[in-house]
Amino acid sequence: MKNAIDPCPLCRSETSFFFSKDRFREYYHCQVCDLIFVPSQYHLTPQQEKERYDLHENNPNDPGYRKFLSTLVDPIAEIVPEGSKGLDFGSGPEPVMAEMLKGCGYEIEVYDKYYADDKKVLTQEYDFITCCETVEHFTNPKKELALLFRILKPGGWLGIQTSLHKYQIQTFNNWHYKRDLTHICFFSEKSFHWIHQEFKLSVPKISNTVFLFNKQL
Repeated sequence: MKNAIDPCPLCRSETSFFFSKDRFREYYHCQVCDLIFVPSQYHLTPQQEKERYDLHENNPNDPGYRKFLSTLVDPIAEIVPEGSKGLDFGSGPEPVMAEMLKGCGYEIEVYDKYYADDKKVLTQEYDFITCCETVEHFTNPKKELALLFRILKPGGWLGIQTSLHKYQIQTFNNWHYKRDLTHICFFSEKSFHWIHQEFKLSVPKISNTVFLFNKQL
């Protein structure tokens, strides 16, 4: 079994082994946190990555897209009081999530390394943070999650939406989610339980593709 050249980008373990490959890249599986990841040698350049994001059609007037975002917006609205201050991290070219959250009565900032790269918003603290279809793009998820938990106030919520792997090679090989070459980290429920233990969070609330982490007081 071939070891990964890179340590696991989530838990930094050296116990990651070859899992699968396709004509574009290889995939490795971490034995500790259950992350499946793409080694850095196969990552797109920032320019290539942005070119692919520019092709996304996230129309703010598309009812289907708004329904998709509501998968995360609705559970946030159920637990976070109106008037709270939030950050949409990885907002993309059209900050539709932020607009929907503002409609729920929240004060919202946005951050995106390509479309809203204002580092000042990362020096503030927030009552909640949304991260919709973003963690799968993280090159260094441990570092990036540590940043989010650092700027999240005690008692605050981090909402993550992403598709999960099932650790079945045939299913993974046929999975549409891995065909997007900007997707380089694939999480499982076990991965998110590792996160809650590592960062000393409350046990996450899990609902299909949505995970809600509460930073303890």
